[in-house]
Formats: sequence, C-alpha cells, structure tokens
Amino acid sequence: MSMVEAEILSRVIEPEEASLEPKVAEAVLAMGFKTRDKQRIDELAEKAREGTLSKEERVEAESYERVGHLVSLLKSKARHSLASSRA
Repeated sequence: MSMVEAEILSRVIEPEEASLEPKVAEAVLAMGFKTRDKQRIDELAEKAREGTLSKEERVEAESYERVGHLVSLLKSKARHSLASSRA
C-alpha cells in the first residue's frame, strides 16, 4: 500500500473517531485473517525474505498488506468507539 493510499484510508475511516455503536465495534474487533490466510501470509513473507516471490505472489502479498491495513484502521476505530462508550 502506498503512503497516499494509507493516508486516504485514514482520512476516510477516521480511526481516532469514536463513532461506531458498541455492537458494530465488537463485530469489527472480531474480524481478522483466518488460519488459511495467515499461513499463506507466512509463506509469502518467507519467499519475500528469500527473494523468490513471483510477480503474482508479490501482487498477492501486497493485497494482503492492503487488507491488513484496512482491518487495522477499522479495529482502531472500534477500540476508540468502545472506550468512548464505556467512559
């Protein structure tokens, strides 16, 4: 993910804004990569360290990175929302 994409996502999602309802925030916090995806991420990371990623695998790894960043931003917003609702 480019810095521009990351900045745009941050402005759109506003992770520091506590605007999610508690049930929505809890559902967002339950999101994450499944075991199969985590294994694939590990495989791609190993190949990247070895310098043996194919072009298709590089695209796949970048896709996982973008999705992971999006999920991280959403989870940050969810944590802020839950903390705000409990305050």
